[in-house]
Amino acid sequence: MSGDRGLVFIVDDDDAVGTAMARVLRASGFDAQHFNSASAFLRCRTDDRPACVLLDFRMPEVNGLELQKTLTDAQGLAVVFLTGHGDVQTSVAAMKAGAVDFLTKPVEEELLLSAVTRAVERSEAAQATDRERAAFLARLARLTPRERQVGALVIQGLLNKQIAGELGTAEKTVKVHRARVMEKLKVGSVAELARLAERTHTLYVERPAEAKAATGTGAPNGHAGDATNGQLATGAAPGYPATGRSPLHATAASAKRGRS
Repeated sequence: MSGDRGLVFIVDDDDAVGTAMARVLRASGFDAQHFNSASAFLRCRTDDRPACVLLDFRMPEVNGLELQKTLTDAQGLAVVFLTGHGDVQTSVAAMKAGAVDFLTKPVEEELLLSAVTRAVERSEAAQATDRERAAFLARLARLTPRERQVGALVIQGLLNKQIAGELGTAEKTVKVHRARVMEKLKVGSVAELARLAERTHTLYVERPAEAKAATGTGAPNGHAGDATNGQLATGAAPGYPATGRSPLHATAASAKRGRS
């Protein structure tokens, strides 16, 4: 069935090229739609399925790089450039901005199909991550403030006894809160919770010492380390603005202010 391989938006002011590309892509199983300008694409695009944008560079009014910047915040769209006016500087700028590939006209069909396929796959993965993140945030919203404090300290690798000391409460109370956190978030282990939080960029993990450093001493380079002893994949921690910390974020100092 036509379109089984994914959706491709072709944005090219050359109607002959756009029509030819659409024909090739449809023959290979893609659902292809051609727009002869960036404004026409932005005005008429209504399909929110995972998709590749096959984008020309030199177009009137808005060029390809400018349109790419506009699409940066659009969920699930992956860009492949196909242009007859590319140079090294332009291709580098496009790739740095997140393009899947930068192809030049005329292009071999095999290269075109390979790039478009990779773009659709990236788009599908991005939308799947967005859905997973939304579902996880919905579950996080069910936690009470105390459960969020306990959850944050659990992710940091603290034992129940240590959490009880941080919160100034009984260890058995911490056990109850911990069980409720795992049940409400629908996870079977701390490692699973840590991996899910990392994949969805919904949890910023701090060590207790680094949380205290936020009040004056500061952490090296401003990054939190792996406080889960290997349970959290290494890599740059997602950045959150100071006024928009993640739902489970709780420092040792703030945790002490609460009581069960």
